[in-house]
Amino acid sequence: MSQLVNEFNEYRTKMNEVILGKDNLVIKRLWNLDTNTYVAGALDVTTKELLGLVASMVLRCDDYIKYHLGKAHEAGVPTEQLYEVFAVANMVGGTIVVPHTRRAAEYWEALQSI
Repeated sequence: MSQLVNEFNEYRTKMNEVILGKDNLVIKRLWNLDTNTYVAGALDVTTKELLGLVASMVLRCDDYIKYHLGKAHEAGVPTEQLYEVFAVANMVGGTIVVPHTRRAAEYWEALQSI
């Protein structure tokens, strides 16, 4: 597995265990709501993940960009579609999103090499 992808996944898993291990009811409920938001409904899971990716790029959250890229990769999203998502995020968020697009492209390349 790509070192970049592996490091992100290991750190995310480790810290999620630490945080959830503190048994804070509000955090547990919030994270459960987040999980359930991405379940298939009127929109399919892949569409929801791509919407999450656009929002994460516009909000400039690299961790969630990586997370949603991983989900897009698992769903088999083709690179051409992904770059259209990048285009939407850049249009909505403006040029401040460009550095996050670079890191997203780097992470996508790492996912493709797995």
